[in-house]
Amino acid sequence: MPQSRDNSGAATSSHSDSINRRRFVQAVGATGVTVGLAGCSGGGSSSGSTTGEGGEGGGAGGASKLQLTTHSEWRKNSEAIKQALYDAGLSEDIQLEFISAGSTTDEMQNQYSQWLSAEQARPDLMIFDSGWTIPFIVRGQLLNLEDALPSDLLDTVHNDYFQQSVGSATGPDGDLFGVPLYPDFPTIQYRKDLVQDAGYDWEQYRTEAMSWKQFASELQDVYEQSDADYGFNWQAASEIQLSCCVFNEFLSSWGGAFFGNPEENLYGPVGDRPVTVNEQPVKDSLRMARSFVHGADADGTLDGFAGGITSTEAGQWGLSPSMRPFTNGNAVALRNWPYSININGAEDALGEDMGVMPIPYGVPEGEGQYPGTGGSVGALGGWNFAVNPNSQQVDAAVEFLQAISTESFQLANFKTVGHIPPVPSTLKQASDVPIMSRYLEPLTYAGEHTMARPATPVWPQQGEAVAQEAHAAIMAKKPVGEAMSSLQSRLKSFEESYSG
Repeated sequence: MPQSRDNSGAATSSHSDSINRRRFVQAVGATGVTVGLAGCSGGGSSSGSTTGEGGEGGGAGGASKLQLTTHSEWRKNSEAIKQALYDAGLSEDIQLEFISAGSTTDEMQNQYSQWLSAEQARPDLMIFDSGWTIPFIVRGQLLNLEDALPSDLLDTVHNDYFQQSVGSATGPDGDLFGVPLYPDFPTIQYRKDLVQDAGYDWEQYRTEAMSWKQFASELQDVYEQSDADYGFNWQAASEIQLSCCVFNEFLSSWGGAFFGNPEENLYGPVGDRPVTVNEQPVKDSLRMARSFVHGADADGTLDGFAGGITSTEAGQWGLSPSMRPFTNGNAVALRNWPYSININGAEDALGEDMGVMPIPYGVPEGEGQYPGTGGSVGALGGWNFAVNPNSQQVDAAVEFLQAISTESFQLANFKTVGHIPPVPSTLKQASDVPIMSRYLEPLTYAGEHTMARPATPVWPQQGEAVAQEAHAAIMAKKPVGEAMSSLQSRLKSFEESYSG
């Protein structure tokens, strides 16, 4: 998922030739991610020559230079990150240059398309949103790592990493094209003090989600008893955060799906899978969201649900605007990504008055219409490092990927900037991290209950249609049934027109 990040949520996918690689995360989940993709769009030299500190060609002593795109949190902590990489085994003869590719995930995606279509040799490594890594793979624009990485590292990534994250960097034939840097999981953050003052105990739901119906009812009561101006804040703006993540969570927790059985159809085959957004569970999830915004008695809402707990301002909210009132102590609860736990749990914000729990559910786990749906479902986000196939520094790039795969680097990266380790077992070593270690239990649960977005080559166009129609339904610009009928037609049209 800050910028218009998917982490935007996050967000993420699995794509492979086996059922195991299509399964949802079956391992421990965890902690936070900093917001930053801020910074000017970085350029890359089109030269294929090795670049040292002194310019083109070999540097002093034959040193090579890797140019890589990074998020702002790495650039702001560049010396610490570089030292952690060297401590993890990266040769100190390899110099590192961190650049920006844009301030939002969309800007980065567009910049990569330009660089790779022009077959530029720089940057050598690029960090890819897990929600749009696969389209670059399908277009043949990333280096296939199956022959580039050592076999032991390939085995580690394929077998020991979060499988959803690995799947988001895996091609249709099961080949690996990227190494995950971190996954991302959303949760509900809430004012623990206000909840307790109203007579409720939400700490019992740290590892066992409550239903959306109970959540709405109790939150409405807490809100009415408090002096907060906002109740439940989340992101309903017509943008990627809604399509990939929030609406994905709503419909999946109610047992619905975009394309039928997610274990079989989430990543294709495009044009040969059902479109199922006009089914009852999906429409129920939107009517629930409509109740949250417009009140229980408004047209097109879900019977029996408390309403009026979300401001109509949510229709314009992305991540940062929805978070700001909560950070300031002026909202009861917030749906957001782990980076915001690190912000809101700081002593100069809410501190230990903040609680964290998993995303609520619409129907109980196992009772969804499709496998993997129902129960608490959080959208999966995260980022992968991939190699530019035109790079003249492939050997150095492989050394870099080996370094980021080590436990020592993942722990250092987690402690320095808050990136969630991509290997579940590494999280067991992370219990001393400030702020985030207080919330490992709900984050663990969140990591075990995730749903990726359908990150196919046509998803960028489909995701825009999803955001538009879901927004129209939630904000009462269209009846829910009309919006989903329209979305059904639009998604089918993209499926049928795909010629890949």
